[in-house]
Amino acid sequence: MSRRDKENYYLDIAQAVSERGTCLRRNFGAIIVKNDQIIATGYTGAPRGRKNCSDLGACLREKLNIPRGERYELCRSVHAEANAIINASRNDMIGSTLYLVGVDKKTNKLVEDASSCAMCKRLIINAGITRAIIRNTNDHFTAVYVQDWIENDESLNGENGY
Repeated sequence: MSRRDKENYYLDIAQAVSERGTCLRRNFGAIIVKNDQIIATGYTGAPRGRKNCSDLGACLREKLNIPRGERYELCRSVHAEANAIINASRNDMIGSTLYLVGVDKKTNKLVEDASSCAMCKRLIINAGITRAIIRNTNDHFTAVYVQDWIENDESLNGENGY
């Protein structure tokens, strides 16, 4: 019997977490794992107590035709990575791995070229997370060392989004 590799096992869990997302565009699920223990989970959704886009039936960024990766200050949602980080202690996150999966709400397909946005990258760096594993297909993923985000600081050259 063939056994699922650990990275895809954790990505499968992150994908299940994404199903709780309330965004009308893309739902992401994130889990933080350290020493083979899930420390925290997070999905895309409005702050606690506020109405979600799925409840309102509208997305302001979509109404304004704002491209992916831009103008997140207009978004109602807290990103999956941020929610996972909020739900964990920094001590537990130091040296951990974040697993991230994005699903397009309209097509129900995996988000192509998924990555953390610039704001979430900053949170991941400060949380002490070492790696991010991002799903590309049901069996393939990209592994990113957070140190690369530190050394290749996109904010210095004005790159937006992903």
